[in-house]
Amino acid sequence: MLLSEFQANGRSPNHEGHDADLVVVGGGMAGVCCAITAAREGVRVVLVQDRPVLGGNASSEVRLWMLGATSHMGSNNRWAREGGVIDEIMVENVWRNPEGNPIVFDSLLLEWVTREPNITLLLNTAVSAVERDEQSGIRSVTAYCSQNETRYTVSAPLFCDASGDGVLGYLAGAAFRMGAEASAEFGEGLAKLEAAHELLGDSLYFYSRDTGKPVEYVAPAFALQDITRIPRYRELRVTDSGCRLWWLEYGGTMDTIRDAEQIKWELWRIAYGVWNYIKNSGEFPEAANLTLEWMGMIPGKRESRRFEGDLILTQSDIIEQRRHSDAVSVGGWAIDLHPPEGIYSAGPACTQWHAKGVYQIPYRALYSRNISNLFLAGRIISTSHVALGSTRVMATCAHNAQAVGVAAALCREENLMPRQLLGPAHMGRLQQRLLRCGQFIPGVKADDATDLARIATLMASSSLKLDRLEPSGETHSADLPCALLLPLPAGPVPVIELLVDAAAPATLHAELWCSTREGNTTPDLKLAQAGARVSAGRSILAALHFDAVLESCRHVFVILKPVPALALHLSKEQAPGVLTLWQRMNRMVAKSAVQSPPEGSGVDTFAFWLPDRRPAARNLAVTLSPAVHCYQPANVINGWARPWRGANAWAPAREDPDPWLRLAWDKPQTVSAIEITFDTDFDHPMESVLMGHPERVMPGCVTSFALRTLEGSTIATVKENHQTHWRMKLPEPVVTTAIELVILGQGPAPPAIFEVRCY
Repeated sequence: MLLSEFQANGRSPNHEGHDADLVVVGGGMAGVCCAITAAREGVRVVLVQDRPVLGGNASSEVRLWMLGATSHMGSNNRWAREGGVIDEIMVENVWRNPEGNPIVFDSLLLEWVTREPNITLLLNTAVSAVERDEQSGIRSVTAYCSQNETRYTVSAPLFCDASGDGVLGYLAGAAFRMGAEASAEFGEGLAKLEAAHELLGDSLYFYSRDTGKPVEYVAPAFALQDITRIPRYRELRVTDSGCRLWWLEYGGTMDTIRDAEQIKWELWRIAYGVWNYIKNSGEFPEAANLTLEWMGMIPGKRESRRFEGDLILTQSDIIEQRRHSDAVSVGGWAIDLHPPEGIYSAGPACTQWHAKGVYQIPYRALYSRNISNLFLAGRIISTSHVALGSTRVMATCAHNAQAVGVAAALCREENLMPRQLLGPAHMGRLQQRLLRCGQFIPGVKADDATDLARIATLMASSSLKLDRLEPSGETHSADLPCALLLPLPAGPVPVIELLVDAAAPATLHAELWCSTREGNTTPDLKLAQAGARVSAGRSILAALHFDAVLESCRHVFVILKPVPALALHLSKEQAPGVLTLWQRMNRMVAKSAVQSPPEGSGVDTFAFWLPDRRPAARNLAVTLSPAVHCYQPANVINGWARPWRGANAWAPAREDPDPWLRLAWDKPQTVSAIEITFDTDFDHPMESVLMGHPERVMPGCVTSFALRTLEGSTIATVKENHQTHWRMKLPEPVVTTAIELVILGQGPAPPAIFEVRCY
């Protein structure tokens, strides 16, 4: 029993002090991935999160799906899913949680953070004060947890603000922006003529559930009564719930920080009013058995402060895909801007303008230009309002934050401040270390001199030949333009034979296109054309002879013009770096099959070429003569760990019963660690909630394998794998002249390996 006498001067809360190498403020996806990445690099991290769960907008409190450069597979960014820790989390979530349950996702994030011994996690803890040092840096932060009545003081040489609203940078005095710049400031065609306090608003979602019996609903008195105040109210559908209701948005004309509670109440009015309309207007009889299962308690926020770094990312960086010597991350979501009036706007709920491919995000946008030891992560990084329309999405935020985690490790090891990593030698080390962590940096090639795999001779039991995709018996009407996207080596283009059904004699017209920019998969350069005359009948071969010679390895498009009299035979077979695409739009991220921006906007006009999602996805049945040898063993050490101007993978032949890949050296090597990158389909977006996924393990992933030395010892046997990256630090170094990877289990697609590293 505790008895405490009256204290005339009151009492003080409990106090704890913590010292760390890096303090990360904010436990959304950016903060989580920054903390995990840094911790794995040996950095002692304190992660301060003001909510009871991790994940921010991806958590069960808000329930927004995570997305990034893949853009729902609705853009021309092929194989663009972010790598590293955020990829690891997304792949794990699909394996554990293909239904997209947000509660399961919460638990995954908590597990991933708490299993790192270098992370101290403080939940329900809000930063309230900052102590500065004499060198324009931060010495410590003060935070308070209402759940345990404890005030924390956390000190460190380095800090990262991943708080969403930038509370740490704000209290420290860092320069920031809030609102929309005038078009003249950065030459942005999508910006308005004059600067304005206009932001992207907040959104709040709800879920419904079918109870199997009629359910009455009585709305709270504060619910919006006049649904016609919402100009787009007729777009409401019973089938929409969760973040499919993203356009229930408000607050863009207000201060999304200071007015946060007022904005939340208006969103509650809107959401309850929308549900009342669905249940009680009589317009939706199919809603009779539905009940309101869940209502968001806090809005998902899109924009508030944006802090200034040594570079402010702008529209031109995105649309022109500008190259940066300090590139550390990738972006690819559209420039997705919303009217500041949100749901009360009479205009479209958003405008989405895509680049022709992914773009680099520079390190200079990831630290404060005034506070010497402050990194920036999440939506508060250094961008214009227009560029924020693309960089704000969670997978992009998380990927940027991983770069911060590794940068913090380098700063700690070499006693540097963030800006000091800009030198070429430091930046080269940062980029190579990021690539080793699985980071995707467009156009930056792995070149790690310490990787023993680079000096190995590569051999394999066999290699897949791209000679055919067998017909499945299914057909697709040739009424839409379609394309076969192929990774071809330098040299003459092979003869492409397609299998067609012809209702009448017809000519199949085809064109060979490529992208003018390295790594893009938007066809904008015509190389050749060909035609094939076919007679009426079933299963007719149409041979396309392109008079073209490729100067280097690259992806090419074999584009087929619509011919209503023809049906194209399909194949269920898959191959790394090969896709069949259709010229059409994805309504979730585009308004038409051809992007047609306003004149003077600075945005390109081009067509969207999109694959189907599995399980509906099919390739065209095709034969290539001569066969293309694009899956050679040497691909695993070529510096590219995903399809990029080629397949960049080794895969065994279809008929190989016991496939193996061998790295051999001409003299014994001491190996202490092995790292392998498998094919988890970087084209699949892996949305974290609401949208389900057709499989738990990606079709081309190696599901079990063994590692052995040529001398006969077994290094490891892995019986279950579903992850992209497998890493093993050997208990004792092994001295050997060769290491062999033996594939023991695989999915329905060729089991591909993108990269092998040995240290």
